[in-house]
Amino acid sequence: MSDRPVRVRIAPSPTGDPHVGTAYVGLINLAFARRHEGSFVLRIEDTDQERSTRASEQAIFDALRWVGLSWDEGPDVGGPFGPYRQSERTEIYREHVRHLLDSGAAYPCFCDGPTLEGIRKRQRELKRNKGYDGTCRAIPPDEARARMAAGEPHVIRLRVPDGTTTVHDELRGDVVIDHDQIDDQVLLKTDGFPTYHLANVVDDHLMEITHVIRAEEWINSTPKHILLYAAFGWEPPKWVHLPLLRNHDKSKISKRKNPVSLLYYKQIGILPEAMLNFLALLGHSMPDEREVFELDEFVREFSFQRISLGGPVFDVEKLLWLNGVRIRAMDPRVLADRIREAMVPGDWLQQVVPLFQERMRALGEFMPQAAFFRQPGLDVPASELIGAIKGGGDPKILSKWLTEAGERLDALRDFEPAPIEEALRAWCEQADVPTGTLFMLLRLSLTGRKATPPLFETMTVLGRAACSQRLRTAAATLKAAPAPKPAPAG
Repeated sequence: MSDRPVRVRIAPSPTGDPHVGTAYVGLINLAFARRHEGSFVLRIEDTDQERSTRASEQAIFDALRWVGLSWDEGPDVGGPFGPYRQSERTEIYREHVRHLLDSGAAYPCFCDGPTLEGIRKRQRELKRNKGYDGTCRAIPPDEARARMAAGEPHVIRLRVPDGTTTVHDELRGDVVIDHDQIDDQVLLKTDGFPTYHLANVVDDHLMEITHVIRAEEWINSTPKHILLYAAFGWEPPKWVHLPLLRNHDKSKISKRKNPVSLLYYKQIGILPEAMLNFLALLGHSMPDEREVFELDEFVREFSFQRISLGGPVFDVEKLLWLNGVRIRAMDPRVLADRIREAMVPGDWLQQVVPLFQERMRALGEFMPQAAFFRQPGLDVPASELIGAIKGGGDPKILSKWLTEAGERLDALRDFEPAPIEEALRAWCEQADVPTGTLFMLLRLSLTGRKATPPLFETMTVLGRAACSQRLRTAAATLKAAPAPKPAPAG
């Protein structure tokens, strides 16, 4: 493998806002590729047909380019190993699954939902780690083929043997994983689309990927991938599992504790070069311990030996400090242009102006009315949030409402006025919460005001990331508020 040109990749899923973790892993892949004069590939993992959208795919392209990453091959730039969308490669996966079935490395599983739930229940009772117990392994091949030919619904599973697999990780050395910890993983789903495991192994081989650089959460899945490489008779790539980004309490970074959308940081005015600089500091150090540097400097000094395995903390205050350092170093005229580009982009104005047009008497009234759209954060006092509810309310209950409504919004495929309204009204009916009560609470949580343009249009312009962050902030504020005092007797 050492004689092969370096080729690395990232494979994000277009199922929501672009994640800071994608940019972090993408930066490490890019730096390694550039350091070794190799190629960096962007592949789109869109086999989840229920959740994947082209809008999310475009958001990935835009966000990664905004932060300063560029790729040599991908769906939008082409390349010699395309197509680069997994949804366009389904026949390739099916062809390779047929090979696995013929060799006995995989088998069809006909277990339906209730059967699988029964298996999981038995496994829990026996205190076993495995999810699936191999029930369909024993079906004779002729019978299995006949049932498949008859159209009986099934998935294709990898036949995991007894024993252990040793994963040689470039950062950790040898990691030995007992097969008791993994089950016969699904490779091809009932809809004919592949799972992550099959698609990534097949694609990485066919696209001649030499190093798989990804988050450490995939270490336990790597034995399945090594077994697949062996089943196909292929040479596996080198494995590099990066430490996960962490919150201050060392928990895995999540939107419950920190904004994780690149779009959010773009919206609040973080400079892309500051974000890239910040991501480069997460787990990697420069030889002279510098904290402010450019991408080309990072590439020149990049080395796996300089990556620390301690969970890097995604410290928003550190990011804001870096951003401030770069802002203060700018020529004022350049800064003025950057502020104009970041805070009043043309597409944003086109979206927002119609919301305020009927309310304006002079042009100068626009920015004060619309300022809440571009605020870096919004922290509405608990007293105001509670006061928005007629007769007040228990802050813990209001916090729960915001959390659950926010989760319903996070699950939306399309963040547009109609589906937003439909989802919120459905939640209100399910939770037995008056719509007017929730909508006023949402309005104040999202804008800091009781009177705004139409709520659902406002939410669409704010965007999923900003809405999610503001609702979590308001929910946390309410959760920390003291319980209401009981009314005096008599």
